[in-house]
Amino acid sequence: MTKHDLSLLSAAQSAEAIRAGHLSSEALVESHLDRIEKTDSSIRAWAHLDADAAIDQAREMDRVRKAGRATGALHGVPVGLKDIVDTKDMPTRRGTPIFEGRQPEADARLVEHLREAGAVIVGKTKTTEFAFMHPTDTTNPTDVTRTPGGSSSGSAAAVAARHVPLAIGSQTGGSVIRPASFCGVYGFKPTRGTVSRSGVFRTSVSLDHVGSFANTLEDVALLSDVISGYDQNDPASFARPRAQMLAGAQSDVPVSPDIAWLDFPFHDRLDSDTTEGLNAVIEGLDGRVERFEASPQLSDLINVHKTIYDYEIRQNMAEIAGAHWSDLSDEMQSAITRAENISPTQYDDALGVMASAQGFFAEYFNDFDAIMAPSATGEAPLLSAGHTGDSVFCLPWTLAGLPCLTLPLLVGQNDLPIGVQLIGGAEEDDRLFRTASWVQRALSAENTEGNQHVT
Repeated sequence: MTKHDLSLLSAAQSAEAIRAGHLSSEALVESHLDRIEKTDSSIRAWAHLDADAAIDQAREMDRVRKAGRATGALHGVPVGLKDIVDTKDMPTRRGTPIFEGRQPEADARLVEHLREAGAVIVGKTKTTEFAFMHPTDTTNPTDVTRTPGGSSSGSAAAVAARHVPLAIGSQTGGSVIRPASFCGVYGFKPTRGTVSRSGVFRTSVSLDHVGSFANTLEDVALLSDVISGYDQNDPASFARPRAQMLAGAQSDVPVSPDIAWLDFPFHDRLDSDTTEGLNAVIEGLDGRVERFEASPQLSDLINVHKTIYDYEIRQNMAEIAGAHWSDLSDEMQSAITRAENISPTQYDDALGVMASAQGFFAEYFNDFDAIMAPSATGEAPLLSAGHTGDSVFCLPWTLAGLPCLTLPLLVGQNDLPIGVQLIGGAEEDDRLFRTASWVQRALSAENTEGNQHVT
């Protein structure tokens, strides 16, 4: 194993090699830092990077292993954190100059889990302003003239560029699934309440989720397992055992799964090559996907999501907006202003619809193992468009708090990646990974020669 190969290893491979003594964490981290140094001038994925601190962490993990002490699931493996996740030894700026130099006093709960698992925290990845809509300057590693998506822009780009094998993001609308689709990596948002949000900047108590990025299905499952856990300080967290996602990804399905596809009115926003590719995936699964017309009530969930999001952004941004209004982007100012027209009754009604949606889908997954949906409208938009893409295909599932996984299965007309989204039942994240693994194997076995869309 030569040094220049190391950044191409999966997290699972790296951790196993480190535990076995075949690879040092120091060599692995140095390889990734070297890749960052060579490529980040054009990608601009990192808000904060401390190479010396990362090497010190790696050396400590090597000392732990050599001393014969316990090693964790991510022992010595480098990880990036979205710049809304608090760390006691690195600044957390939340994608805005308002918090330039902000240094938290404690780690977020998920960072504690990462450190316990032996991970090396390399740095903070760039986010859109307050993890909302105003773009950062990060570019897409597959084409630097295009957006990596948002709001977890730097996390998706860092994984796609092999700066790190794993990165943490967050999703309130489509901020994990869409960037993963645009950058050609795996993105996963678990069931609401699976991962603690303590120490993560909050815009919506009802909608915020922590998510993960990786280059393999097993890696994104492994990372999600590590950061999962009950937290009594997070109102969404549930005091029950969590699904074992890596075990799900490594399992065979007992029978071929049944998958649903819901046709929404907003599917007219899909690019033609994306529609063609999705149809090819459905055909390649040999009758396991059943198509339905989405009801008007389901189609309206995107508006329900918007009502809750705007109302809660205004609540959570009140203090910051009061002190720094002129420093906020037009996008953030517009959201806060819009929310002035949302009454408490409208907000409560929207929360009621959200609860009803959760109940509806709980019944739905008695009949289906997963729902298939687009991850995004198509390939990543050009940076010159001034936005990070349309999140509409993620909103119903985020609202309902369901686990969502995007698989890098398609290639568009410009040879850029397009993801396919799978949605699972609440707290059945392991079942979703098992179904996703089956989908990948089924499509690989299918003779797709000559089909330019399914990779």
